Amino acid sequence: MLTAAVSEVALRIHLRDTHWERLHPPLLEVGTYAVDPEPYGPPWRTWEECGAQEAAARGIFAPSGNLSDGPSDTVLLAPGDMRGTTLILERAAGYCMGIDGRDGPNLACLSCDLPVGTRIDDCGCWQVVRLLPQAIVRLPGPPERPVMDWPELLGSSALWQRLGEYRDIPAGVALAHVVVAAKGCPVEVAPGPAADLLGPTLAALLPAREGAKRLGLAGPGLGGSAAELVLVPVHPQTGEMWQPSGGAVAVPVEATLWAELASPTHRVRLPTVGGLPTGVERDDPLPPHPRTRFRPSGDAFRRTLARLPAVREPWLREIYDRGY
Repeated sequence: MLTAAVSEVALRIHLRDTHWERLHPPLLEVGTYAVDPEPYGPPWRTWEECGAQEAAARGIFAPSGNLSDGPSDTVLLAPGDMRGTTLILERAAGYCMGIDGRDGPNLACLSCDLPVGTRIDDCGCWQVVRLLPQAIVRLPGPPERPVMDWPELLGSSALWQRLGEYRDIPAGVALAHVVVAAKGCPVEVAPGPAADLLGPTLAALLPAREGAKRLGLAGPGLGGSAAELVLVPVHPQTGEMWQPSGGAVAVPVEATLWAELASPTHRVRLPTVGGLPTGVERDDPLPPHPRTRFRPSGDAFRRTLARLPAVREPWLREIYDRGY
């Protein structure tokens, strides 16, 4: 078995959440891989069977569905980067459009027939292969991609990729971190795209009263912010959070979403004046208007809170149990 993945990247926060009954693209770019520290796959145990103490030792601090007793540190890569494997057909069950990995490792090595990993490509699932850590031997290969600094990253097309339509997931993750950083205080979001994205939900979760904390945007290429809480990007290659100067509390945001908030015109470029010449008709339809207001993912919000120790505080546990 061989793979073509040579460059390690940070684990995408999209991994834990999806859009139900929709075919998803590969989670990772071609030629890259990431390591998932959490257990994955069967057998599964309920929260009650594990107990709060064991769950906390795994980094989960509130009831969050069934817990896996599968292997930790599985290596994730794009399905197209796999070589020399074959499907174990009796383990290739799925929901409706592909394989969902419910039966455990479903890929075997062509050379030795031993199970080596799990391919997942069903609807409602990110397309990904999870390799068992004991099945992997690192061989010499091409050098890994160099880590881009922030100016290079923002000046390239690396952040404007095909997971943008799933931005409700990183928005839900960011929302959870904002609520924890606020420590129960209401949050006033500085006017702009961040207020449009998070403001209404924050107002519902943390109703207005005295002692509100200001939430702003900070990061590479932006000036200083007088806000007490600042949304900052997480580097997609290293997973390191950009550090603001001053005493503001940094709130991590997935880099593509942060770039959209920092430079909204970069995502959709529209003419500022004028229109089509007289007599010229459009030959493409206008983009459809959304049927409902965009909202951060509630599932991603709760799943993130469950993995933050602060969720054990009574005020935050109440928000977690209530959801939105």
